[in-house]
Amino acid sequence: MESLTTPNSILRRQHIQNFSEASQLEPHWGYAYRVVPCTNDPGSCAYLDVVYDAHDAGMLYTGIFWATVLGILLIWGIGRRVFPAREPVDDLLAQLSTNESTPQRPKPSFLSRSFGAVASSLRHHLLPTAPLRTIFGHTTRLQLVILAVLTSYLSIWSFVGIVYGKWVTPIKGQPADVVNTRTSLGPWADRVGVLAYALTPLSVLFAARESILSAVTGVPYTSFMFLHKWTGYIILVQSLLHTLGWVLIEGWLYKPQPDVWNKWVVQEYAIWGFVALGLLVLLWICSFQWVVKNITGYEFFRKAHYVMAMVYIGALIGHWEELQCFLVPGIVLWVVDRLARLVRMGMLHCGYQRKEGRWGFSSAEAEAKFWKDERFGDVVRLDFEHHQKAWSIGQHFFLCFTEGSLWQSHPFTPLSLPQINNVGDVKHSYIFRAKGGETRKIARVIEEKLKEQKEGRTTTNVVLQGPYGENIVEGLTQDVNVLCVAGGTGITYVLPVLLRLVREKVNPDRKIELVWAVKRKQDLEWVEPELEELRRLGAAHGLQIRIFVTAEDVAPGVRTTTGDEKKVSEDVDTKSVSVGSDESQNQRPDVNVAVNEFVANVAQGSTRVFGSGPPSMITELREAVAQRNSGSKVWKGEGRFDVRLVCDDRLEW
Repeated sequence: MESLTTPNSILRRQHIQNFSEASQLEPHWGYAYRVVPCTNDPGSCAYLDVVYDAHDAGMLYTGIFWATVLGILLIWGIGRRVFPAREPVDDLLAQLSTNESTPQRPKPSFLSRSFGAVASSLRHHLLPTAPLRTIFGHTTRLQLVILAVLTSYLSIWSFVGIVYGKWVTPIKGQPADVVNTRTSLGPWADRVGVLAYALTPLSVLFAARESILSAVTGVPYTSFMFLHKWTGYIILVQSLLHTLGWVLIEGWLYKPQPDVWNKWVVQEYAIWGFVALGLLVLLWICSFQWVVKNITGYEFFRKAHYVMAMVYIGALIGHWEELQCFLVPGIVLWVVDRLARLVRMGMLHCGYQRKEGRWGFSSAEAEAKFWKDERFGDVVRLDFEHHQKAWSIGQHFFLCFTEGSLWQSHPFTPLSLPQINNVGDVKHSYIFRAKGGETRKIARVIEEKLKEQKEGRTTTNVVLQGPYGENIVEGLTQDVNVLCVAGGTGITYVLPVLLRLVREKVNPDRKIELVWAVKRKQDLEWVEPELEELRRLGAAHGLQIRIFVTAEDVAPGVRTTTGDEKKVSEDVDTKSVSVGSDESQNQRPDVNVAVNEFVANVAQGSTRVFGSGPPSMITELREAVAQRNSGSKVWKGEGRFDVRLVCDDRLEW
């Protein structure tokens, strides 16, 4: 109990409780103090019992909610450390039983077949793109299932532990027919408001680039963006319901009107509540793709999103500071994320600069190559070496171009194999298509510099931040068959995988294939050195390269390069269309056929598909991979139907 001299005494419910007649104030975590004993009429006292009991239960339920989240993360994190990705038990046994470089695989064990069958069945049902694509975008069924579980869990906590009823109470100094109608709408509106507060730090966690969730689970931060977006929508709905509930109570159920409403709406906490809701609605409107594309632009949206989100959290503290236990962690997590990004950048660029012979900060100087393409967008390739640790295959960096805007950075996946040379440098190579915004600006700068310089080469400086993402070849043993499917500049995602494979020991039973769709045959020049290495080293591995030219009138042909053991075939499959045809964007390889044929020709072992390209291609790839997964066949020992997909949205299956 607290005495009346408590400096934190809260009078926001003084229209219900009579503080002047109170002997003590009873504290309730996250809510207004309660007058003890209750000196109101019996109906009001009964209503206050329901209000405070429901709030106390709600605070307990938010604790259970966060205990559930942290418990899942704890179990997940421990599981990753105890059972890290490694070669299957069957492979280890095979290696112990033979001295051959490519051991004969034994019959899969019961445990191996069980885990494989369950995983394959889950991929078959949950990997395809979710329905209602106009609402949920190009996300998977798994993401939608996770969202449904989260929404259902929150819905349960929104309604349990509340006594539902109605209390009609008299008003002092008013005629007998002027009464207050008190219902459980108030406790319920408070409950959804508390849950909205409790979800705020989770939303921040989902949005962090320096993600604690990724560090614990191993899931890349990009896979949490869908949940960040929809957690924000849930918070918006909860806030609207909370506000609507109290607007109905204060503007209709309580009497006399409009006196009660006028007195309530000018209170500071109510004003801050409306400000917070307004900011939340503005955040929602600005997140629409149409608004970002046609009005704000992505960079303005991103910066405005940060500012509005922090002001929104500040407004929430002004609305109900007793619940800042949920809000302060959100601010701290955001600040830590921003500082960690700066630290990463500083670690990459601060130190002894060999070229300048000094200590300090220095950007990386990249050699730039340029391909003019007025129809589909110019293409730029950057190559440079930088002193740093090697990243993992599949990770990406954020590049800031010093000749553009220092306030903008864009994510790019290196196409080069991360290997440290004898002086501690690692080669970076990037390709991007300049369609608009910052990339278009940099492409124009490079084009102009090339026109001015007679030697036909130029440079541009970049600042790196990263690496981010996960190792996509973790657990990729020599018995795993690999199919790479790429569209356009998506080749950068799969090339390092192939370059690593062709440098490994040869497994004659392993199948490796690349399917790449490009607009023009000239586009092969982007990665000509890497393609030449694949042709040269891939012969021994039986690597098949199939390149589809989709928007150029060229005669189809086949080039064959022979190696010491096997040939490497490069099929240039042409879908010829006239320039300017509306069908040019749809002319590409049949992804479903490519996956089916690949799996059908696998001799032994499981299959991993790496994909990168436009959303439509990834959608088709998910469907194709899901259809080839079969838990029953994996259980019977047919490992080729254990097909995993690793695509450029960093969601691995």
